[in-house]
Amino acid sequence: MASPNTSPRYKKMMPAFLAKYGYLGEQIPKAPGSTSAQLSNAIREFQWVSQLPVSGVLDRATLRQMMQPRCGVTDADSHAAWAERVSALLAGRWAKRRRRKRFVKQGSKWYKQHLSYRLMNWPEHLPEPAVRGAVRAAFQLWSNISALEFWEAPATAPADIRLTFFQGDHNDGLSNAFDGPGGALAHAFLPRRGEAHFDLDERWSLSRSRGRNLFVVLAHEIGHTLGLPHSPAPRALMAPYYKRLGRDALLSWDDVLAVQNLYGKPLRGSVTAQLPGKKFTDFEAWDPRSSQGRRPDTQGPKYCHSSFDAITVDGQQRLYIFKGSHFWEVSADGNVSEPRPLQERWAGLPPHIEAAAVSLENGDFYFFKGSRCWRYRGSKPMWGFPQSCRAGGLPRHPNAALFFPPLRRLVLFKGARYYVLAREKMQVEPYYPRGLQDWGGAPEELSGALPRPDDGSIFFFRDDRYWRVDQAKLRTTTSGRWAAELPWMGCWHANSGGALF
Repeated sequence: MASPNTSPRYKKMMPAFLAKYGYLGEQIPKAPGSTSAQLSNAIREFQWVSQLPVSGVLDRATLRQMMQPRCGVTDADSHAAWAERVSALLAGRWAKRRRRKRFVKQGSKWYKQHLSYRLMNWPEHLPEPAVRGAVRAAFQLWSNISALEFWEAPATAPADIRLTFFQGDHNDGLSNAFDGPGGALAHAFLPRRGEAHFDLDERWSLSRSRGRNLFVVLAHEIGHTLGLPHSPAPRALMAPYYKRLGRDALLSWDDVLAVQNLYGKPLRGSVTAQLPGKKFTDFEAWDPRSSQGRRPDTQGPKYCHSSFDAITVDGQQRLYIFKGSHFWEVSADGNVSEPRPLQERWAGLPPHIEAAAVSLENGDFYFFKGSRCWRYRGSKPMWGFPQSCRAGGLPRHPNAALFFPPLRRLVLFKGARYYVLAREKMQVEPYYPRGLQDWGGAPEELSGALPRPDDGSIFFFRDDRYWRVDQAKLRTTTSGRWAAELPWMGCWHANSGGALF
């Protein structure tokens, strides 16, 4: 078996790893037995920080952890610092003084409690209002549990904290250069430089299940701009590897202690709000101030200006577009309905479904979320549903689904693979999954997919873009922006007000 030290990914990432841990002069070892003492020490420190068995050897588990997307802020000297923090937590009241000193010692802090910020740019495939909502939510997360207050600075005024997306080397040194999807997603600087940088080429998303969740990375890097180092607590927002949105509170006890020891508790009369991660899925909905950032010319259905969770089409060429707890129907001529609650049409269906498809043979609706699937005939659930789909080999958290007319089968898409389901069964056919290359240019991490039998094509969606694939030849014929170029998506009212996204 080949050594992990010989892999191209290893050779690409190792210089940045050595720089991160302060060993800029080290040579990359060519064989497993040639690891130098300094490199071994760096690997030991990385293993300790990552809560792996500490051996100093670059084994497969360590290499796999190195390849996980993470924050680019250095962990040098973190072993001793974290050990002091952990021991302080166990030492009782006397430890509070040590802990307070420890947090202040990490770096400078802001000597004021009202801070301004500015979003300098953002990824083109994400809508500006949604990104600004995520930024507001990320700052509000820290404001809720401390005495800090944040406000967005006007374009012509200076800002304390600046959030910027960059590509590759951006004059922060080679160890901070961005390398596209994966690797270090972002890094930030302690006060009072007030900057956080994000990889523009990353697959950013505002969804919990698709791409890299921008909100979590924003909140983490903002923590660094406030003076917080990485946390040794495994479920902390400030842990080196970005937290996933879930049911638990986004900030751990260590995050709260860290920011309060720097800036104090919330001012009297303010509300301390620890919202669980599942609340941070629709930034325009939860933040009452979101309307301040909305464009005045925004018209048409909401999905036209942001994104959707899932999309499908029935035998009459009616589209069903799903977002959150609502759905829209779009007739074949592009007329769109008002948003309707999912529960009004399909009782028992949860919000934020991840994939949907309609059988063009019997008209049944299929929905997928997590490891569960639902089947409805009309508005009535079929017997035995919902059910766990793992037993049939279906992937968890699929990206999209469609009914493929030539095969007369349902197809599920997840990452770079697709799965064909047996007729009338929630079970994967033999010899699947297969790679997306079979679909002639369809992108990974889809938002949705659907057939268009009227013109013999398949449409794939990701973020604000679409790809049209010839159904017979299985190759891409056209691509573009669906809201502006596909009139049957129901966004013609929105387009009348100006360019989208």
